[in-house]
Amino acid sequence: MPKYVVRHGSMRALGVFSAGRSDSYARGTQVVTRTDRGLEAGEVLCEATEEVIAKLRNPDRGQIMRVMSAGDINERLHMREHEAEQFETCRKAIAESGLEMELVDVEHVFGGERLIIYYLAEERVDFRELVKSLASEFQTRIEMRQIGVRDEAKLLADYGDCGKPVCCNTHLTQMPPVSMKMAKLQKATLDPTKISGRCGRLKCCLRYEYDTYLDMQKELPPVGADVITNNGRCKVLNQSILAGQLLVQTEDNRRVLIDAGDVLSVL
Repeated sequence: MPKYVVRHGSMRALGVFSAGRSDSYARGTQVVTRTDRGLEAGEVLCEATEEVIAKLRNPDRGQIMRVMSAGDINERLHMREHEAEQFETCRKAIAESGLEMELVDVEHVFGGERLIIYYLAEERVDFRELVKSLASEFQTRIEMRQIGVRDEAKLLADYGDCGKPVCCNTHLTQMPPVSMKMAKLQKATLDPTKISGRCGRLKCCLRYEYDTYLDMQKELPPVGADVITNNGRCKVLNQSILAGQLLVQTEDNRRVLIDAGDVLSVL
């Protein structure tokens, strides 16, 4: 039975979905799937080969039911139009409940089986009474999902400082760990306002080239090392990793920029 990788839901989750024995789907095909949440709209990304599956971390599982019809597309648009009203109803209900939580987004699963409410909260929230109230209001199952600020950007953000759609809402399925150490190594500005993304955390793109910088840095003498060049003995003060250059101090206390290839030996 053929299997495909399908992206589905507001959080753009990836899953391995089985298809009918004789069914075949091209990349980008809009489909109706069945997941543990019910019927959902999804987009086929590729065939789920063993190599592809090995690269996925805990993918969802489900079944491709059919290619989306014109009626399915209209139904999805209709549901999205109502999500604004549902959001406002949820916002008012949360305000009346006095709960310490911030509503981020609502997602009505395509089949109508449930309404998923995404929220931010500092502490654990007892939302049992709220769920009862909303379930009575919408006549469907309510699922509360607490998220972080990076997930909030994934749901709501549009474009980053680079002018392109934010990575978390396009190709990223998991948020990579990012640290200030990565920014320092790449000689990026350390101004928090310039290296922070729409979520207020360090930009995910600082992680993309970090391993390359580490590999290139290994080819250079470390800062503080004494080296021998054609012009004598010097001490390494700084590195320009991408350019393959070193800022060194000579024995007569001059500071000069040299190519790493000019280093004859490292003491």
